[in-house]
Amino acid sequence: MKSLLIATAAATAALLSAPAFADADAAMNKAGCMACHAKDKKLVGPSFKDVAAKYKGQDATARLTEKVRKGGAGNFGPIPMPPHGADKISDGDLKAAVEQILKS
Repeated sequence: MKSLLIATAAATAALLSAPAFADADAAMNKAGCMACHAKDKKLVGPSFKDVAAKYKGQDATARLTEKVRKGGAGNFGPIPMPPHGADKISDGDLKAAVEQILKS
């Protein structure tokens, strides 16, 4: 009985802390990221592979998360990235997406 309660508590905690989407790809598709970015080729914005290469070896999750929230330009060319608020992608989904991009 005790192990069942522990397992139930652990499962509940995992569900409550999980991002709204099961995977970062779904979150990025819903948020519109894929309209300007691709995994391995430049579209309007840089490929995720190019982003990962630029920030390789750095702990850039917080910096890139802030850049997505506020928008920006100049790191990969003159075309600006508009800001993406929490109404487009939740904090948890954004963090998962950035972490996945950095692993590309």
